[in-house]
Amino acid sequence: MSIALCPAAPADPTLQFGVIPIFDDNYVWLLCRGSDAVVVDPGDAAPVRAALDSLGLRLSAVLITHHHFDHVGGIAGLCADGNVPVYGPRAEADKIKGLTALLDDGDQVELLGCRLDVLAVPGHTLGHIAYHLASAARLFCGDTLFSGGCGRLLEGTPAQMKASLDRLAALPQDTAVHCTHEYTESNLVFAAAVEPASTAVAEYRAWVAGRRRAGESSLPSRIGLERQINPFLRSAEPVVQDAATRHAGRAMSDAIDVFATLRAWKDHFRPPAATT
Repeated sequence: MSIALCPAAPADPTLQFGVIPIFDDNYVWLLCRGSDAVVVDPGDAAPVRAALDSLGLRLSAVLITHHHFDHVGGIAGLCADGNVPVYGPRAEADKIKGLTALLDDGDQVELLGCRLDVLAVPGHTLGHIAYHLASAARLFCGDTLFSGGCGRLLEGTPAQMKASLDRLAALPQDTAVHCTHEYTESNLVFAAAVEPASTAVAEYRAWVAGRRRAGESSLPSRIGLERQINPFLRSAEPVVQDAATRHAGRAMSDAIDVFATLRAWKDHFRPPAATT
């Protein structure tokens, strides 16, 4: 397995990051300094172990955002000896086997000489958390914020998810968004349906399509970009409100109502048929 490492922060060149593809469209994010590595949401142990071995890295910690199997399934295989700390949400501790450090909103984790701030972002699941590495302008957000989209509301309410997304959208614009699924292309088809006249969406779709044709990841994105192209961060924008109103067939202006309409629309969205 060939995994490329990139500098995580210009001011800190010894801190690097990489991405390990697993399953059909999941990503396990990797942070390392020297020979020590941290992985985020390892849903499958084997590809993560292979990547670590190929890079000569030693696993020093695991970060978990929420309890779904494709994010936690590799914990047992990676941490069987009990020597690797596994950080995750206290609110989901009963659903995640192997957690050794339970985290709440506002907690801080010190790893690889860096501080990660813990943000509660309920919506996709009720106990979902994200990790903000401010010193390197990086966000590890699991299934809350996707590039061009957001997670389904499997446990939370529209109000909870919108508040979580608003919290992430308020981070500095240059913050890299390390989400856990390669959903960008399909998300942008929906974004274009919501805002068909958006040049930002059209330009980003073209860039992403080129990356995917070349077999490259579209991620990480950036908070500033997401604020321009992601309809779920734009429910207060008149053009998005108008699109939600047309779709629902009723007038609406409340941002939570607009967000809920967008999320329900996306849940049942079918891309328009291609024309020849």
